[in-house]
Amino acid sequence: QVQLVESGGGLVQPGGSLRLSCVASGFPFSTYAMGWYRQAPGKERELVATITSAGGSRDYADSVKGRFTISRDNVKNTVYLQMNSLKPEDTAVYYCNRRYNTFSSWGQGTQVTVSS
Repeated sequence: QVQLVESGGGLVQPGGSLRLSCVASGFPFSTYAMGWYRQAPGKERELVATITSAGGSRDYADSVKGRFTISRDNVKNTVYLQMNSLKPEDTAVYYCNRRYNTFSSWGQGTQVTVSS
């Protein structure tokens, strides 16, 4: 059974930082490209960062480029998202999933709120 468990969110002031983690299980994690997604209230879920299976290549949405860094640890079956210089528009629930052919069952996500 696939499980994706996100953590690390919280309330942070503009300009602050957070590090999100996602522990995956139930599938061969190290063989799949992974992504971080987010969904803000009233908006569709969007892909913000991706990383290839071995971690050699990363890509970012224009809105987070230069501020967010995705990484992974294939021994710990974990993907991370380091978020710096946070802005109010980064407020959303953040999820991880496969980059392609996302699992239909998403984790509970982790709430990130950027506000003064």
